[in-house]
Amino acid sequence: MAIAGYARVSSSGQGLDVQLDQLRGAGCEKVFAEKMTGTTTEGRDALEEALSWVRDGDVLIVTRLDRLARSIVDLRKIVDRLQAKGVGFRALQQGGIDTTKAEGRLMLNILGAFAEFETEIRKERQRDGIAKAKSAGRYKGRPATINAGMIAALEAEGMGPTEIAARLGIGRASVYRLRNKAA
Repeated sequence: MAIAGYARVSSSGQGLDVQLDQLRGAGCEKVFAEKMTGTTTEGRDALEEALSWVRDGDVLIVTRLDRLARSIVDLRKIVDRLQAKGVGFRALQQGGIDTTKAEGRLMLNILGAFAEFETEIRKERQRDGIAKAKSAGRYKGRPATINAGMIAALEAEGMGPTEIAARLGIGRASVYRLRNKAA
């Protein structure tokens, strides 16, 4: 039997150290970690690697449920996949979650539903705040990060959109969009 851990943070500005320390303290022999959004399981390579690595009799541990999934659907899919392999699941900060026991499975579903609800409420508040700021004329969106003047200057030198994109380290579609906007 092996104990594996999975740690995740959403952005590059966040650190994994606290989660890694907690997982190692819980006896994890192998820890999989990544910096990736948790709103979907798409593109989460370390999660996929962890799910593939664990075997019958192993336990996968996370520090909190929201490190594993943000929706009850994703959470159930992951836990069902673990159970099909005979792998247990535990969340350290939600001590009642231990899928090797019936009450742990119940707690998993209840807390998973609350986590999904919390995410939806947060999104709703953010949308409300943006709408309020827009109506007050204070919301202008994200500041431009691409210099449209630079694109025009490079174009005037005879460079094509693909070459401009490569030179500036941006997508070609951005070059076309700014070019059309200026016209």
